[in-house]
Amino acid sequence: MDPIIILQAGVATGTVLLFATIGEILTERSGVLNLGVEGMMLIGAMSAFSTAVSTGNPWLGLLVAMLAAGLLSQVHAFISIHLQADQVVSGLALTFLGTGISLVLGEGLSKAGTISLLPRFSIPLLSQTPLLGPIFFTEQSVMVYLGYLLTPLVWYYINRTRPGLHLRAVGEHPAAADSLGISVYRLRYFYVFIGGVFAGLAGGTISLAISPGWFS
Repeated sequence: MDPIIILQAGVATGTVLLFATIGEILTERSGVLNLGVEGMMLIGAMSAFSTAVSTGNPWLGLLVAMLAAGLLSQVHAFISIHLQADQVVSGLALTFLGTGISLVLGEGLSKAGTISLLPRFSIPLLSQTPLLGPIFFTEQSVMVYLGYLLTPLVWYYINRTRPGLHLRAVGEHPAAADSLGISVYRLRYFYVFIGGVFAGLAGGTISLAISPGWFS
């Protein structure tokens, strides 16, 4: 097999992990460890594919995936933030919960047939760059290009903006953040939700762009 094709596939598959990692970075920087990423990704993958099958709109499917995984993440947020339970146990339980729900609700989707997928395209000029162009910028999914943009943007957000400063303060020095009027609980709930949204984005990318379909 052509090594360029293998490397292209590696970049596309890595985008899924990139989205999930960005979400977990934001969650952990707020002071919450969420090991339920896999469960939220499965919910996202199932929700995205199911919605795309029902509506024929993969973009709506992606949106539903993000919302579904974000809502599921609030189970972990309530248990670990409000009830102060063990974050590791809660996160692992969320993985089992997400896996079970996706298997039950996704039953029968594997026979749904073909659906509209997220677009793939090449970027002019960049795709003609020797060696790197065919790998990173030729016939990749729109989600891959989104990953290229999100990585520096999230870094800038965390390290160079006031909301990013609040995020780091809540995670590293919650008592000091609270004394300055920053709502630690509210921000932690928010960033756990955002982590879930990114996990749902990762799951939706799997079923609508990288490996189309749902296999329970």
